Amino acid sequence: MKHLNRWVYAIIGVIVLLLAGLVYAWSVMSRSISASRPDWTASQLSLTFTLVMAFFCIGVLIAGIFSKQITPRIYVLCSGILFVIGFFVASLTGDSPALLYLGFGILCGLGAGFAYNAAMSTMSAWFPDKQGLISGILLMGFGLSSFIIGNIFTAVTPIDGSESWKTTFRILGIIVVIIMVICCFFFVKPEEGYHPGDGTVEKKAVREPATELKIGQMVRRPAFWFYYLWAIFVSAAGLALVSQGSGIATEVGTTVAAGTIAVVVGLISIFNGIGRVIFGALFDRLGHRVTMLLDMAIFMLAAIILILALRTGTFSLIVLGFILGGLGYGGVTPTNSAIISDFFGRKNYSINFSLVTTNLLIASFASTIAGRLYDATNSYMATNYMMVIVIVVAFVVFFGVRRPKPEAEQAEEKE
Repeated sequence: MKHLNRWVYAIIGVIVLLLAGLVYAWSVMSRSISASRPDWTASQLSLTFTLVMAFFCIGVLIAGIFSKQITPRIYVLCSGILFVIGFFVASLTGDSPALLYLGFGILCGLGAGFAYNAAMSTMSAWFPDKQGLISGILLMGFGLSSFIIGNIFTAVTPIDGSESWKTTFRILGIIVVIIMVICCFFFVKPEEGYHPGDGTVEKKAVREPATELKIGQMVRRPAFWFYYLWAIFVSAAGLALVSQGSGIATEVGTTVAAGTIAVVVGLISIFNGIGRVIFGALFDRLGHRVTMLLDMAIFMLAAIILILALRTGTFSLIVLGFILGGLGYGGVTPTNSAIISDFFGRKNYSINFSLVTTNLLIASFASTIAGRLYDATNSYMATNYMMVIVIVVAFVVFFGVRRPKPEAEQAEEKE
């Protein structure tokens, strides 16, 4: 069967993940919602983001579990349907945030998870020779969504206490379902054993995975659980920053225009996307140890700079902190994908990848904790201290992440 150029599939994957990643624009969207509901607390609003991250993980896991029975094309189609229903349900929100939780938190979260697993498992299969890079490129779309859609949302939705955000939600839902329906027809996997050709008889060099393990075998490996814990702690730092970014910027830039705040917060998203490509490529060249160490160092520096920004009231430090924080958070997701492929193989990638992605289910509570810390202290300083603490813990856990010995070496040792 003749297929399109593999980079076409990569572009389609980026488009789908760009739409799925709009859940990360919550920090910007919540400002309009908060203005129309001044009686809601920061922790009530933050629970929406916690729910969307939790159900995103559940959606990824469901898609992985049933990957043998349901095609990625169906998952992308279901994703579009869930998004349009979710946005319409959220637009019916009244005095209680219950419908916001159901629509945006649960339905949109599930839709994002379905699309995420489908895109990552399908489109990365076309690049067995560039697992880190393709993971970074695909996830760049997911990361940039917050900036692109967040700025569009801000441009068309005034923060004036009105309920104009409800109209924007409905329009977003319609746009997403239309594009998802079109893109789903391009979700085709290569034949088993596919190797990318370059127009000659020779095939490009493909680094073989250390092992090929089913999920039951993978979870018996300590390396998986050490990495899983590492991903939880670093993701927690990233999600705390993403969910509270707008508030952190506003606390320092009290006289800065709302549009400028949105652009600055969007830097987290931009450099999140850039970081995904950079760290994905680094993984291919330098392996997991250097990639993970550099990621933690950048994140720690970002937290320290943001603490200084809040202490001194220097808005330029907010800009620098958001750039570094975006890069740091951008390093986690391509490492998730590349580690699973490199450590535990490609044959069961979809279900194995869905399990490691559930780290966000636990990490997502960082946004709620950050909201509660703000309610208790009336400052975002505690959020940044929390980021420092979780990165320190991640550094300790990092030492347990070791690439399994290749199966051939294990066989020789047994002999």
